[in-house]
Amino acid sequence: MLETELFAFLEHTTDAAFAVGEDGQIHFWNKAAEKLLGYSAEDVVHKTCFEVLQGFGALGTRVCQEGCSVMECVGRHAEIPNFDLSVKNRSGQRMWINMSTIVFDNPRTSRRLLVHLAHDISEQKRTEELAHKMLDLSRELGQIGQWTLRPEPASPLSDQEKQILHLFSGGQSSHSIAKTLGISVPTLRNHLHHINQKLRTHNRLEAVMHAIQRKLI
Repeated sequence: MLETELFAFLEHTTDAAFAVGEDGQIHFWNKAAEKLLGYSAEDVVHKTCFEVLQGFGALGTRVCQEGCSVMECVGRHAEIPNFDLSVKNRSGQRMWINMSTIVFDNPRTSRRLLVHLAHDISEQKRTEELAHKMLDLSRELGQIGQWTLRPEPASPLSDQEKQILHLFSGGQSSHSIAKTLGISVPTLRNHLHHINQKLRTHNRLEAVMHAIQRKLI
């Protein structure tokens, strides 16, 4: 009964939602998941995530494994951090989704489910890839000395400010960097504002390219 109520609730969420049982098979797949990935519930129920999604992580390592079980995914922890996943949709194209996970224990049946909520981040990934390419080009241009360097910074960058620029140069998002540094996103924006003042730049990308040219990071 509890699972029936859970599935009825998930059917009306705007996020793509699906539930995986201890056998590694998909037990529930909502309409939002069908809209996002193209597979209907009839296509995927009783199949494994490995069969359907063929998921890879940000570093190209396989996340969805054949024979994966709920206990293997959860391990010793009841909380699983969000993660980005490259998956294959019904048309055969790969796309990026961000996945969050809820562990659902049914006290009446002692059965455990993993409920996954997913949303499309393909555009964000394309933006990050473009930023990487632009930064690579900036490094190349800086090495051959074809750009006129800006004036020296008005005042030296702090170690934290250099770390922030270094993380941005790796294509990380503001939320990811703030989490890494243990600060809020507004605090990160304040740091970036001070960095731009010191470097006499106008935005994040310009600040990063300037720092690379000056070999500040």
